[in-house]
Amino acid sequence: QVQLVESGGGLVQSGDSLRLSCVASGFTFGNTDMRWVRQAPGKGSEWLSSINSDGDKKYYSTSAKGRFTVSRDNAKNTLYLQMNSLKPEDTAVYYCEITYSGTSRRGQGTQVTVSS
Repeated sequence: QVQLVESGGGLVQSGDSLRLSCVASGFTFGNTDMRWVRQAPGKGSEWLSSINSDGDKKYYSTSAKGRFTVSRDNAKNTLYLQMNSLKPEDTAVYYCEITYSGTSRRGQGTQVTVSS
């Protein structure tokens, strides 16, 4: 079955960097577009970035553009999100997500907390 396992979150200070990872299994990773979303306490999901299956097309939300970089390693079935210049408003649970059989699938998420 589809499995997405995020890691790399933590407690950091404003201005710090983090690199999130998402290891995928249960589907053909190299043929699947991927995305990162996040959910802050009491808020809905916010799309951050998408990357196509080949990794040569990348898209970012306004809040992510210029600070976050999405990448993937199809040989390792792994998706990444490099996050720089983190701000307290980036505090959220971060998920990698796919659309599989018409539904959105995500992992358990990884918590990112940015202190001021």
